[in-house]
Amino acid sequence: MELIQLGLIHSPYKETKEAPRQGKLSDQESKIEIFEEFLPTMTGIDELSHIIVLYWGDRGDRSIMETSTPWRPQKTGVFATRSPNRPNPIAFCVCNVLEVKGNIVKVTGLDALDRSPLLDIKVYSAEIDAYPEAKREGGGYNRSDFKQKP
Repeated sequence: MELIQLGLIHSPYKETKEAPRQGKLSDQESKIEIFEEFLPTMTGIDELSHIIVLYWGDRGDRSIMETSTPWRPQKTGVFATRSPNRPNPIAFCVCNVLEVKGNIVKVTGLDALDRSPLLDIKVYSAEIDAYPEAKREGGGYNRSDFKQKP
């Protein structure tokens, strides 16, 4: 398996503690820099209101298999969480596209740390990607669960 870094994320978050719990909770602007050799991949991106950004959580702890969450104190396998600490720290955010200029995509809704490697960008489709009926057995995550704590 071989992944290719397509670009670099420039965000205001230098350390994990500065990043929002979920990108959707922040209106901070970030810039996604696409490396020059991948410029053809950007054709049409300026027509999109939202994109899915896949990036490498290069500062995540890859040895963690279980973790606690703010609303579930017992240990849970990382595949049942959104923890950035996981064996393969592939992260994603749905971002609002603000502007596309040259090889830079300016967005909001990204929780990546500054200088995180970009793995891919995909179009977001509300018809395909949204599942309002999704839940967790025994209690799910409610919208109020994702409010940023002061």
